[in-house]
Amino acid sequence: MTFSENMAEAGPVAVEATGIVKRFGPTVALDGADLRLAEGEAHALVGRNGAGKSTLVSILTGLQRPDAGEIRFGGRPAPPLADREAWRQQVACVYQKSTIIPALTVAENLFLNRQTTGGPIRWRALRARARDVLEQYGVDVDADRQAGDLGVEQRQLVEIARALSFGARFIILDEPTAQLDGPAIGRLFERLRGLGRQGVTILYISHHLEEIYEICRRVTVFRDARHVITRPVADLPHDELVAAMTGEGTVLGQARDRSIDTGAAVVLAADGLSLPGAYEDVTLSVRAGEIVGVTGSGSSGKVSLAETLVGLRRAATGSVRVNGTTLRPGDVRAALRAGLGFVPQDRNREGFVPLLSITENVTMPIPDLERPARRSRATQMITTLDIKATGPDQQVGDLSGGNAQKVVFARALADRPAALVVVNPTAGVDVKARQSLLGTIEDAAGRGAGTVLVSDELDDLRVCDRVLVMFHGRIVKELPRGWADTELVATMEGIGN
Repeated sequence: MTFSENMAEAGPVAVEATGIVKRFGPTVALDGADLRLAEGEAHALVGRNGAGKSTLVSILTGLQRPDAGEIRFGGRPAPPLADREAWRQQVACVYQKSTIIPALTVAENLFLNRQTTGGPIRWRALRARARDVLEQYGVDVDADRQAGDLGVEQRQLVEIARALSFGARFIILDEPTAQLDGPAIGRLFERLRGLGRQGVTILYISHHLEEIYEICRRVTVFRDARHVITRPVADLPHDELVAAMTGEGTVLGQARDRSIDTGAAVVLAADGLSLPGAYEDVTLSVRAGEIVGVTGSGSSGKVSLAETLVGLRRAATGSVRVNGTTLRPGDVRAALRAGLGFVPQDRNREGFVPLLSITENVTMPIPDLERPARRSRATQMITTLDIKATGPDQQVGDLSGGNAQKVVFARALADRPAALVVVNPTAGVDVKARQSLLGTIEDAAGRGAGTVLVSDELDDLRVCDRVLVMFHGRIVKELPRGWADTELVATMEGIGN
């Protein structure tokens, strides 16, 4: 199906990028790329890390000028780059990395840098305007509340409301569900459908392909800086979509067959763990070479449990043992010394220091290493995990999302831990990076590391030898390898518990 045929079916053109070329020195980031969105549609843009998606977003939002090609909004040429106000009235973007300032209130975040058109700030009027914006876009958050006290879902909704409050009818969402659980994703999708009914056009960027089929009408695939296809999602089978993204004809990410030694030593155990308001009376054990999944909704307590296992929750009661050593609650240093590696939930906030090099990030858990040994260890991890970088001295903040996540894994594995705790290991990464990261977990298990893998992504959980399902702070079911999707999802949602 051609672009013109696609658009004839979809409706009037709201946004159009034609023949976009962008180079950074010898690197071609976009090579004649095209994108057309119809008014009021949710349109997916997918591709592996490095395909050119981020570069196109920077051009669509007026942050960079293309070397060739044209951007049009509603049939009219895009404003000059210097006219930022005109760009904000055309396009809004909510990025994967939150731009909410925790120390400010919701109202102050909504109207940051536009609190007043001159003269003193009228705080009562500002709060009233904020309440109007929140009500308009169905965001049930107190305008006076400190933004740092909001949950992930609430912060994201505030960002969407702020982006649309400039008057734009075209919004770009970059990995909007990366930190959300199943029920929160469902609520987000309902709001996006409501925006579509109001005529708002949405460009939806995600590595979670199942979401594309649920929320989007059409999908555009980029690969190696070029446009590959644009098709209605209803006409594009999953295998064809993955093949278009990767250039390969097979679906990636199947779990390996392996057997577990039931007599292997227990390397990570929890006995009677409780944390007020999060979970209670959790007992589990993980043997060397075993991968144990922990899943559940956002209110299940699964992330709090993971953070307790690694010593981040001082208020917890009960006991944790790592490699035979009993740890005190809140003792992260002792957990590291005992042989525990950790991949946190949010790599951007908790996983790495962006201005430090790969070497400095990877070797944080082993400060006693001499400088040459540190660099050697980092170089080894770059090779082992296939991190795409210029070398061990490159700043982690300059890497793509998938490669930054590999650095977080490298840090967790750098001291050859006996046990791992990983939370949402593939959030916001592409198909091949997902395969690589899950393969890294399986490799670690093959070397004898026991792993707790916390996720609500079904593809993540398929590598597990068994899965513990949490509901409202308790483990309600254990499912062996080979579980059915319907059974797992039903248990996560509390059906039949």
